[in-house]
Amino acid sequence: MPKFKTKKIYIIRIEGAGTSALAQVYVGLGYEVSGSDDGDHFYGDVLKRKKIKVLQSYAKKNLPENLDWIVYSTCVKDDNLEIIEAKKRKLKIYSYPEALGDLFNQKFGVAVCGTHGKTTVTAMLAQILKEAGTNPSAVVGSKVIQWKTNAMVGKGNHFIIEADEYQNKFQYYNPWAAILTSIDWDHPDFFPSFQDYKNAFEKFIAKIPKHGFLVFCNDERSVIETAACAKCEKISYGFSENSVYRIKICEPRIVDRDAEHKSQVFGISRAGKSLGKFEIRLSGKHNILNATAVVATACKLGASLEKIKTALKSFQGTARRFEYVGKRGGAILVDDYAHHPEEIKATLKAAKELYPYKNIITVFQPHSYSRTEALFSEFAQSFSASGEVIILDIYGSARESSGQAHSKKLADLINKYDPGKAEYIADIKEAVKFLKDKINNSDVIISMGAGDVWRVTRELAR
Repeated sequence: MPKFKTKKIYIIRIEGAGTSALAQVYVGLGYEVSGSDDGDHFYGDVLKRKKIKVLQSYAKKNLPENLDWIVYSTCVKDDNLEIIEAKKRKLKIYSYPEALGDLFNQKFGVAVCGTHGKTTVTAMLAQILKEAGTNPSAVVGSKVIQWKTNAMVGKGNHFIIEADEYQNKFQYYNPWAAILTSIDWDHPDFFPSFQDYKNAFEKFIAKIPKHGFLVFCNDERSVIETAACAKCEKISYGFSENSVYRIKICEPRIVDRDAEHKSQVFGISRAGKSLGKFEIRLSGKHNILNATAVVATACKLGASLEKIKTALKSFQGTARRFEYVGKRGGAILVDDYAHHPEEIKATLKAAKELYPYKNIITVFQPHSYSRTEALFSEFAQSFSASGEVIILDIYGSARESSGQAHSKKLADLINKYDPGKAEYIADIKEAVKFLKDKINNSDVIISMGAGDVWRVTRELAR
């Protein structure tokens, strides 16, 4: 792929989390960028602020003249009209991970990988390095609240990316360093077994050069086993006693319980020596682990403890990660991206710690038929911290249009474990209608899932 020159680029399905961020990086490098998307336009406002032209449908006439290359999202099918036209015109065509890898591999690339926590860790690390003055670039899988966008374009030597394992995107990234947060079987439509899934991480971690480093969670056996494949320096973190960066306060102190502002304090020691106390404005044990991974990485990259602590304390999080939306009838409205059983359990546990005396109502939208089917029993047993659960129809996204699993059956299985807890409501409009006059100041409503379930709490807030 051509290197850093003024080029004209067109991106198909430009409003995806990754493609919209890549578009902003290209613009920051001086490239001329446009694209198309017929999706839910979640990143449309970001691209509009960057003055990136987005066409709202796919058509061969959309492709500008004198294009240098085209980038397409991996969810774009071969029958896409613009892909067909690009091939007809014999244009250079690259997938999103190929294009991102080309930029990432030219810098000291730090890849944040793992089943859970990638978005928060990527954003948090980029924010710390920015405040430490290293001027990094970053691609994040969600809008970062402080940035009001999902990308950072800097002139420094570091490029931090949220490295997605799905569809073997790892093959395009050559990391100088990596953070490995967790490994729980996911994406069963691509990885037939847990071992297949784990193998992808093992191969990726083995790519880190000897002069690089790996930061990994020391609390999870599968992560420890995978870390053993690395040939570079290994830095562990976690609650476990033998972690290099050990979390010392196992029961974090919650500073306040206000709906909009939450904060918890914890301690970290490095190789047995206390680094003092750290404060984050995020809930849950999982976010303490995320923050500790970032502390370990930022320290390795030369950031001062003072800068790290200040940046962590001010970090506001990312969109759709236990994001406060508003209130209705006194009920607190929260939105979260959790779409895997382990994520659901972690999020709901954090919610219960934050709001111990409130009734938690979870509106869950399963994401992909294959994931729902493969982890059906695990999903059914992941809502124990929620008082009530509403299950919406499965969101197939661009990956799948149908499958064997059904949300009504999931609600039935939840009720088998906990009678009366779950209710199947097919769509978002009906869920809003069901909840709007029912909820009050004793409730916390959490819209949860990787699809468009966020519309439930947004609509209730209106």
